[in-house]
Amino acid sequence: MGRLRRSRAHHARRDVHRASRTRVRTKDLDQIQLIDLDPKNRAKLEAQPIDYELPGLGQHYCVECAKHYETDAALQSHWRSKVHKRRCKALKEPAYTIEESERAAGLGKDNGRPSASVMETS
Repeated sequence: MGRLRRSRAHHARRDVHRASRTRVRTKDLDQIQLIDLDPKNRAKLEAQPIDYELPGLGQHYCVECAKHYETDAALQSHWRSKVHKRRCKALKEPAYTIEESERAAGLGKDNGRPSASVMETS
């Protein structure tokens, strides 16, 4: 008797692999918050010199999303999109600090354990 169904060799790993590719990787939120949204840097990014290797000669740039667009109409359309609005909402939240990340890993001063004075009173 022949094989009844095809073997499912990849076990749904394709989408995970696609997501981990670095060719479509943009700047992280903390990089944009700390560097790009600074008023001095933002002005430089919005008024970039002409670069023949960038889309739209580098003249149509969204600072929040860190992306270049071909035309001004495409940039205007992007500003009205859900993707841009979602990104702006995510940028309003404060970036994680090094201290917060250390506390989450249990390395900081207060790593979730109650202090000695709290333990003595109970």
